Amino acid sequence: MTTFDGPTIVHAFRDDALGEHDAVGLAAAIRRGEVSPAEAARDARARVRAVDARLGAVQVHADGPAHTAGTGGAFAGVPTFVKDNTDYQGLPTGHGSASFRPKAAKQHAPFTRQLLSSGVTVLGKTRLPEFGFSPTTEYDGAEPVRNPWHTDYSAGGSSGGSAALVAAGAVPIAHANDGGGSIRIPAACCGLVGLKPSRGRVVASALGRQLPLDIISDGVVSRSVRDAAAFLAAAETYRRSPGLPPVGLVEGPSARRLRIGFVLDSPNGVHSDASTRAAVTETVATLERLGHTVEPVELGMDPSFTDDFLTYWGMLSFLLGVTGRTLGADFDRRRMDGLSRGLREEYLRNWRRTPGVLRRLKRTKEAYAASFRGLDLVMSPVLAHTTPPIGHLSPTVPYAKLIERILAYVAFTPVDNVVGTPSISVPSAAATPDGLPVGVMFAARPGGERKLLEIAFELEADRPFRRIQDQ
Repeated sequence: MTTFDGPTIVHAFRDDALGEHDAVGLAAAIRRGEVSPAEAARDARARVRAVDARLGAVQVHADGPAHTAGTGGAFAGVPTFVKDNTDYQGLPTGHGSASFRPKAAKQHAPFTRQLLSSGVTVLGKTRLPEFGFSPTTEYDGAEPVRNPWHTDYSAGGSSGGSAALVAAGAVPIAHANDGGGSIRIPAACCGLVGLKPSRGRVVASALGRQLPLDIISDGVVSRSVRDAAAFLAAAETYRRSPGLPPVGLVEGPSARRLRIGFVLDSPNGVHSDASTRAAVTETVATLERLGHTVEPVELGMDPSFTDDFLTYWGMLSFLLGVTGRTLGADFDRRRMDGLSRGLREEYLRNWRRTPGVLRRLKRTKEAYAASFRGLDLVMSPVLAHTTPPIGHLSPTVPYAKLIERILAYVAFTPVDNVVGTPSISVPSAAATPDGLPVGVMFAARPGGERKLLEIAFELEADRPFRRIQDQ
């Protein structure tokens, strides 16, 4: 990675095999024979080389021929990257951590196989903050992942590397996963669509299966709603969840008008900043103009939710510290970054609360469900304030100040991970004074991905999302 040398907008769009296609469009061009998978992979690699010295989004490139799943699937031949907390056979899995030396995975993770069933061509792996704990992709002792809309700013986290590559046009779609907002946060920061599926919609991760409460969902970040919809349909073709209603391929808005609740401030007492509030109120006006009924709503959550989620978060860091030698024989928890160590130490002070924390977090489902009474969807900010500059959430910030900043930022997304409800981040028509995107979020009842995709399609059609190449 070369040294960063000044702020700018960074994108890779050009007249090549990828053009301005999204993943659905590129797959269609490949099926028509206008572009070959090899050409798409070649030009995607050239685009990555052109932007990654500025963005720092790639952890490792796949050597030799492109890692492709073959010619079948909705995204056959579409180049992509896998996030570096998910095993891809033959590539190391580093989890964004300097606490061990990663080794090549012996086999694909279950979700990797599900993603490959769509036909994508894997070009490598993207960077994430250590173990995915942070809402920004920054490090202690390494260059951060930078936002292609303005390289002085965060690309979000934890799927920051994936979001930066997709927003910059290096690839049309990339793997992301979400244990507290890690699909939706970088999507909001980088002007993308990020759908966190319902719990159980896609195959569970190995870590998720071991947790007392599985908060992790895998998915993708994309520049278009139809890519998010096509991914979900492809995932469902590979494996249909027995406990959820099928989604199928959603191809556009619904004629049905919805009743949508909205919130501006988090129930944990965090107030949204002016640009964030403007994004929500502008979207409310758009929805009303389109014929939907939109009304304020209060989210039902236990006052202890934030502290409980923080304790659970700390438990994950503690468990990683205990079991880290399964990642590498040289694992040393003392080399974990300041955020990971702070979370672990906080858990050690509060571990006796664990049974009550788990009990209350599992009960969140009942109170949250009551918030949807009489409503189809709930809309909110994705984040309580707009994308921060690099350094604001760095793991080098003293832990007490850092966790205060994180909780004042990540105030809306974690509840859907705890409850298992689906939610989607979509770009609003608003932007920050520095031109950065601002996302809004819609949440539905478990299994309600179709409604989320339909409303996202409608907003995208009414006011097409800003394009980085037009700035």
